[in-house]
Amino acid sequence: MSITKKGNITTSAVRAGINTDQQHGAVVAPIYLSSTYSLKGFNNKRQFDYSRTGNPTRATFAGAIAELEQGSVGIVTSTGMAAVHLICQLLSTEDTVVIPHDCYGGSFRLFTHLAKRGLFKLIVVDQNDQQALDNALVERPKLVLLESPSNPLLRLVDIEEVTKACHAAGALVAVDNTFLSPALQQPLTLGADIVFHSTTKYINGHSDVVGGVVVAKTQELGEQLAWWANCIGITGSAFDSFLALRGLKTLPVRMKQHQENAIQVADFLKNHDAIDAVYFPGFPEHTGHHIAKKQQYGYGAMLSFEIKGDVEAVKKLFDNLELFTLAQSLGGVESLISHPSTMTHAGMTIPDQLEAGITQSLIRISVGIEDIDDILADLAHGLTQSQL
Repeated sequence: MSITKKGNITTSAVRAGINTDQQHGAVVAPIYLSSTYSLKGFNNKRQFDYSRTGNPTRATFAGAIAELEQGSVGIVTSTGMAAVHLICQLLSTEDTVVIPHDCYGGSFRLFTHLAKRGLFKLIVVDQNDQQALDNALVERPKLVLLESPSNPLLRLVDIEEVTKACHAAGALVAVDNTFLSPALQQPLTLGADIVFHSTTKYINGHSDVVGGVVVAKTQELGEQLAWWANCIGITGSAFDSFLALRGLKTLPVRMKQHQENAIQVADFLKNHDAIDAVYFPGFPEHTGHHIAKKQQYGYGAMLSFEIKGDVEAVKKLFDNLELFTLAQSLGGVESLISHPSTMTHAGMTIPDQLEAGITQSLIRISVGIEDIDDILADLAHGLTQSQL
């Protein structure tokens, strides 16, 4: 991936929706809140007729994301999980799906429960275990879900190589790109068929929108997904699309600061006596470091770590932080901290959590863009108190 392309992403993000208003010449794309649109005449529709089916503001945002991901069609959904559920509409009862054993807890919960209802067959596999993945592909799955980096342990898979194997087995590949955003990774350019996001996270970046997006590599697949989005009624609102589009404009700039802070936080934690392990792809010793260098523009701003002591140490840490907010979600300008076992992955059973490597001492951080000295001082205080 070239630096030139990264520069194009920055320009495309800033220019998204600019000068698209043909009626009044508004520089910023306006919000179209109307739920319905008049026909030109009998059986003569305009481009938009009903906002569940299509909306000008949502279409502008969808087009901007599709451009950044270098896809053909973008479909904006009401939530990130709605985006995942939309992809499930491509499946029938005889189809097999392969998902990673350490994916986001909400995705794991959705796939496992839909499979229990008989909507498709499911294989859960450690996608870093080549033999296990090969065995799963022997079953000729219809869909393989990838999450790289994974949530919350930041494991990586070689998207290009895994996608080649999946395509050879006849499978579509969908990649959750939420942790990096198109500013740092573009799975469609690596061969994937679908990329999806919770736009709640880095794309919007201000913790004031809940939304999702699916981008298809081909027009045909995109139209199929768009039909289902309209059919089951999960398209996003105009106002949320407007806010997410506004957030998108500063995405590359925000990601730069997020990453600068994250590298320093990771180094700080790595050398702290209260920490047993730090999971961050930016470390050369990280098992996926070479993959990150191959397919990403950077290492992102998510990291997780194991704190010394049991869950009581976790509680003490949380109770003694002031800058970090204990909350769900990630990717906002503010720094967030969470306990995956009881929060983001609470939908998984404890045995499933342990199988995925999620322990009671595991903590996940979304590093914000505050002053780095303030971030480190807050962590230092909290970690000291956690060991008392």
